[in-house]
Amino acid sequence: MTTSFDQDAFFARAMFTATVAELDKDQRWSTWPETAHTMDRGPQPFPDWVVQHDGAIDTELGILKTGKEADAFLLERALPEELLSGAPGEAVLMVAKRYRSPDHSTFHRGSAYTDGRRTTDTREARAMAKGTAFGKQVAAAQWARTEFDMLCRLWEAGLPVPYPIQLVGTELCMEFIGTDDEHGAVAAPRLQETAPDGPTVARWAHLLRGAVLDLALLGLVHGDLSPYNILADSRQAEPDPVIIDVPQVIDLIANPNGTEFLRRDCVNVCTWLRSHGASASAADPEEWFRAATAQH
Repeated sequence: MTTSFDQDAFFARAMFTATVAELDKDQRWSTWPETAHTMDRGPQPFPDWVVQHDGAIDTELGILKTGKEADAFLLERALPEELLSGAPGEAVLMVAKRYRSPDHSTFHRGSAYTDGRRTTDTREARAMAKGTAFGKQVAAAQWARTEFDMLCRLWEAGLPVPYPIQLVGTELCMEFIGTDDEHGAVAAPRLQETAPDGPTVARWAHLLRGAVLDLALLGLVHGDLSPYNILADSRQAEPDPVIIDVPQVIDLIANPNGTEFLRRDCVNVCTWLRSHGASASAADPEEWFRAATAQH
């Protein structure tokens, strides 16, 4: 009979337990070890800032955003203070996005987004169809899994998305896009919260058109793209856009609503860009749509 007991991890944790006081109610041991033998870690090679120590502690610092189907929390993963040397991979801020079951979710457009997707586990599919407690938990985990897998795919393809660190159940941990200095941690603003100057909005129009076309080249559509789920990366002297909230990304070919969602994405983003000074030629939704669909 095989066992999941990991002796090395046990002794590593026991060593840290001997030097660390009892965890506070807003803390837990790092969940990174739980993903050791799964496909639930982000693309390799891992960035050097990812904390991989079994003895690290996760500290919840507060809520960043409430959403239709999930809430996003700010999480610090770090070694105990007495073990910090300032090297990469000892402490990092992350976003922990926690999906709710459908009973506690206000997201009711799932079927339009999931047309063309299939659940291979027939037991899970039956449970979701019947609306059992197990089925509701499966549905929440499925959305988390979909977003994690999609972030991995988009990151590897070079699109501007947060790096997906890990997935455990219905919790997705990803890169925190924002600053952390003597003033504390501040999340990057959404485009909706910015007032870009002329050169900035022109650059954003170019970059966002490229992102929409790159998605289409992969056979994908964001499906809910707008200035509310695009961040201006405040870590950069000249912030570039970072696309977030991708669990509903649509298969442009398999989903019968694919082109409709693509056109809507183009209109939403171009309307905002033009209202902030982008030229009609740089932010022309019909030109974006034609260029995207011409790739197929």
